Amino acid sequence: MSVIREEDFIQSIADALQFISYYHPTDYIQALGQAWQREESPAAKDAMAQILVNSRMCAEGRRPICQDTGLVVVMLKVGMEVRWTSRLSVEEMVNEGVRRAYTDPNNILRASMVSDPLGERRNTGDNTPAILHAELVPGDQLEVRLAAKGGGSENKARFTVLNPSASLVDWVLETVPTLGAGWCPPGILGIGVGGSAEKAMLLAKESLLEPIDIQQLQQRGPNSRLDELRLELYEKVNALGIGAQGLGGLTTVLDVKIRDYPTHAASLPVGLIPNCAATRHLEFTLDGSGPADFLPPRTEDWPDIQWEIGPEARRVDLNSVTREEVAAWQPGERLLLSGKMLTGRDAAHKRLADLIARGEPLPSGVDFRGRFIYYVGPVDPVREEVVGPAGPTTATRMDRFTEMMLAETGLVGMIGKAERGPAAIEAIKRHGAVYLMAVGGAAYLVSKAIRSTRVVAFADLGMEAIREFEVQDMPVTVAVDSRGQSVHQSGPREWRMRIGKIPVSAP
Repeated sequence: MSVIREEDFIQSIADALQFISYYHPTDYIQALGQAWQREESPAAKDAMAQILVNSRMCAEGRRPICQDTGLVVVMLKVGMEVRWTSRLSVEEMVNEGVRRAYTDPNNILRASMVSDPLGERRNTGDNTPAILHAELVPGDQLEVRLAAKGGGSENKARFTVLNPSASLVDWVLETVPTLGAGWCPPGILGIGVGGSAEKAMLLAKESLLEPIDIQQLQQRGPNSRLDELRLELYEKVNALGIGAQGLGGLTTVLDVKIRDYPTHAASLPVGLIPNCAATRHLEFTLDGSGPADFLPPRTEDWPDIQWEIGPEARRVDLNSVTREEVAAWQPGERLLLSGKMLTGRDAAHKRLADLIARGEPLPSGVDFRGRFIYYVGPVDPVREEVVGPAGPTTATRMDRFTEMMLAETGLVGMIGKAERGPAAIEAIKRHGAVYLMAVGGAAYLVSKAIRSTRVVAFADLGMEAIREFEVQDMPVTVAVDSRGQSVHQSGPREWRMRIGKIPVSAP
């Protein structure tokens, strides 16, 4: 019989969450490195290089891979012979571990969880509560699997109930292109089949914690129907040409994972959950001998990549840029931004919209005329940092505010990640504005370009407050130009044709 001490369990949870905040799993590093070597699309190859360089920087600096340090998912297998010495419930111990990890002064992690989700949506301040799943199993050990799941990829989770005779492959191939690039590919697709609605989604989530092994499966060949489906979907999803960050390329997924479970004869429940470039998960076992210990990746596990922006990049002074200059920028062109920009995300946009609707002035210091806004919610700084990791959030969520911002505030351009929808693109075209894309999954790398920061409005929103950043040589790509041309449309279309395995529909 094992005796699990409260402190050992809590500290193991906290240590594991700190560990995965700055260490990618080795299998992910190696799989992405191999994909980078194979990639032929210059834009996708550059994006993957940024992600890999960012990964190595985070490991060396012990700072978060992504500014979205995720909601915490914990899956426990509790041996029925385990005994606990604790004053707290299992859920309370897990949440205390989360609290310690996310408020660690040596590596502060961003708190993203909000309570009252249909109302005030107030940040809980310490990223609690975790999402907990537990089952009782034979034995005297405690098996823990945990993950920090970013909102960009979690928001792309999908569920359906297919006709039992329907094709899973067809549904996946119809669904993946609708996800856009907000889940920060290349990553892993997790698929759960069977059971009930909630069981299928849990199976999909569990599958994402498995090791990346699609290359080994290709070499040895399939041993089951699920192996055959994994290989088929891996080939056909990559043939969609979506590519890294949705820019078009050979690799959209690094692996496809499938778990199944018996189901009702009249049903075929299917859950699909993508995992992003900030793949963060870990598993460990407690047997009563003390807290868990974790082995970090070796330096040689990262490919030898030196990322540089290149001499062809256009340098832009944000303090003096004009609409005439913006009109000359081309889709896919790489820029280096220097000067001052404002930041803002969902909550800040909602407050701005409310003020404008009431005819009230914007807060003092919030002047968007001739300026750019960066969709970001940064991690708090530690030690000598100006700001913590500060990668882009999914721009698509701000589409509903785009016409208002461009028409009412004098805004010239926006910076985020992933594609823009039709209404936002039309607004950008109508107002002669521009949308620039920074690489999701390169948050620490991006933060190195930020020279100063100050909160200018809505301080109570925490990471969603409006800030003013001063940047130097911040790397971005023109994703939607002033004529409404989008690289997230043209890039995947071009690479789908190049790959030549899936017919291209008319634009």
